[in-house]
Amino acid sequence: ARRELDRSVASASPRQRLDWLEQALVFAQASGALARAHRTRQESRLALWQASEVQRLLAAHGFPSELTPIKSEGDIDLTTPLYEMGIQGIFTRSLDIALLENRIDIAVHSMKDVPTQLPAGIIQAAVLKRGAVSDLLAFKTDSSFLNDPSYIANIATSSIRRKAQWLHRYPNHQIHNLRGNMQTRLQKLTSEPWDAAIFAQAGLERIDLRPENSITLDWMLPAPAQGAIMIVCRSGDPHAYEACRYFNDDTTEMCTAIERAFLRGLLGGCSTPVSALSILQNDTIHFKGNILSPEGQKIVQIEKTATLKDADQLGQKAAAELLANGGQEIARLIQLQSKTLS
Repeated sequence: ARRELDRSVASASPRQRLDWLEQALVFAQASGALARAHRTRQESRLALWQASEVQRLLAAHGFPSELTPIKSEGDIDLTTPLYEMGIQGIFTRSLDIALLENRIDIAVHSMKDVPTQLPAGIIQAAVLKRGAVSDLLAFKTDSSFLNDPSYIANIATSSIRRKAQWLHRYPNHQIHNLRGNMQTRLQKLTSEPWDAAIFAQAGLERIDLRPENSITLDWMLPAPAQGAIMIVCRSGDPHAYEACRYFNDDTTEMCTAIERAFLRGLLGGCSTPVSALSILQNDTIHFKGNILSPEGQKIVQIEKTATLKDADQLGQKAAAELLANGGQEIARLIQLQSKTLS
């Protein structure tokens, strides 16, 4: 579908391109970004930042736009841990429906929340230049408890990936569910009897909410496509597609495609204990990936490098190699637990 759109754009007349430039695009942001006239105290500042950033980029290339408020299912149920909800696309499905019903023209997502298989009729239009990829630990007082093997720390996160990696490193710690937008989660850390909570570095830093009491978790491998923002549109809408291609970042698009291919080759969902990171250095792609059992007891890891011409197959090959070297057992365990929860 994307190739067909590229051909449509390439063959368009100057008059058609001018018409497209004059067409306003309406778009929505996952996790409940609201039009500025409807901002409330509970609104997600991160969702609004991401939507506003895309709006700014569109305006810079001559495309006026407006924000449309849409609440995702993942933001409505804030009590059930994500890994117990067992639903792929819980942060994107409401926007997919709005797109397919022509209520909006593009949707903006945190890319790590997007299922690896997009719904029929929806395609990836662009990926913004990637932000920080790491996770960080925000703590109440200090992080000295990390150096005390006998201390049973209380750590908050709703991510099964973060939970698994944390328990693999600190098996005696207790993990607690933490849901809500960035502001809500930081407030809960203050009010609950927890020692620390895990956040995505990019999210907190984009809205200037990173606490002084925080450290980057360099040892924790991020979720596939963490730190990246994806824009999607309808497959039959070359106007929206071309508008977004103006600010697509090719390197981020390639690296996140590798990571998502790795995820798809293993389990395919965003609520799984799978991590991946691709970095381009001097025309060489460096890839790291892993899969853990949900409680962190077992882990299988892989590292690979590839040239740019082999980039398309790197994620799939890494997934197949990891499965053949012990990952299949963990994947079966995760699938069995997912069936039990559903």
